Amino acid sequence: MSYTDRTDGRTIGIGALTGVAAYLGGYLVTYVSMRSSVEERLSGFNAVAELFGGDPIPAWKAVGWLFYNSHFVETTIPTFGGTQTQNFVANADGGSMALLFLVPPLLLLGAGVAAAAFSGARSAADGARTGAGVVAGYLPLAVLGILVFGYAVGEGQIGPDAITAVLLAGVVYPLAFGSVGGALGAAVGRGE
Repeated sequence: MSYTDRTDGRTIGIGALTGVAAYLGGYLVTYVSMRSSVEERLSGFNAVAELFGGDPIPAWKAVGWLFYNSHFVETTIPTFGGTQTQNFVANADGGSMALLFLVPPLLLLGAGVAAAAFSGARSAADGARTGAGVVAGYLPLAVLGILVFGYAVGEGQIGPDAITAVLLAGVVYPLAFGSVGGALGAAVGRGE
């Protein structure tokens, strides 16, 4: 039986599980590395919000914005004249925040490698197909994250831009990096 004949629900399930692990791991790395910085930056804003009867922005939501920013998904912010977008990671003054751009690709590469290894992919093409299955786990969480990390402000909401969150974070990143990781995983599994 060839690998192609074995590409079934199990293989897709392995890809999905590694995709879920990559998404949750990426958020966790972002949270652990940026939480105190985010809390510090939010303290002044939250003090003003509370003064006017608003609820403070939870740091875990703002960390979610950074996680999406690390996929080049901008954060939408309602303003008096409409909506403004911001990528806090891209606009940072370098330092450790810029390293967040490495988190999704590295974890998705790892997810692709793991998917190929666990599924027994024997060629780079088989590994790439298996690694592409990472999308099955990453995309639903990327869509859910739009809602979870959204923060209602008056008539609008601060949070990840929905269209780019789905397309970039949910599809392009896991498809590209998961496939490459899967091809690498198959090559390593064969001892090349």
